[in-house]
Amino acid sequence: MHRLLYLITTFLLIMPFAAFAAPVSYDLQKDRSEVGFVYTLAGADNRGTMPVVNADIAIDFQQFSASSVDVSVDVSGARTGLVFATEALKAKSVLDAGNHPTVRFQSTAIRARDPRNLSAGGEIDGLLTIRGVTRPVTLNAAVFRQQGTAEGDLSQLSFRISGAVSRAAFGAIGYSDIVQDMIQLDIAARVIRAE
Repeated sequence: MHRLLYLITTFLLIMPFAAFAAPVSYDLQKDRSEVGFVYTLAGADNRGTMPVVNADIAIDFQQFSASSVDVSVDVSGARTGLVFATEALKAKSVLDAGNHPTVRFQSTAIRARDPRNLSAGGEIDGLLTIRGVTRPVTLNAAVFRQQGTAEGDLSQLSFRISGAVSRAAFGAIGYSDIVQDMIQLDIAARVIRAE
């Protein structure tokens, strides 16, 4: 009888930690997220956005390196704030939206600077696919509890992801006489724990 009580008590103590022993899935809050980028046109920085069409995000709070991110964005839904720049972005010589309607990022490794403090940031290595060309990239990322959530509440999180990519590395060389090669990524994503 004492052994049975011991086993039950041990199980009840371990169970809350076991719930986070594997990656936890999160759903993207599309209306509260923005996949943004900054491009330099004729010497001036301009901002654009693309809508997310699919996001598969899993976070392992015990072993952050076991977390994963897989996000696809809709090239045809891209907006730059300038009609001619938006059409040029989707053109065959740049993103070729007609033949390659999505841009996809799949993480291959995630490193936290301080696993006990994810807001301290870290790096995400991954494979970025643009125009059907896949190249390895490394992005900077930080994770925060969403504003208004209680201490220790990990049900709603915010990500800030940034980095730079060469569009020429993916064959997106159109308008190189007026648009610089390096594109700055500026992504603000909010997620909620999947039911």
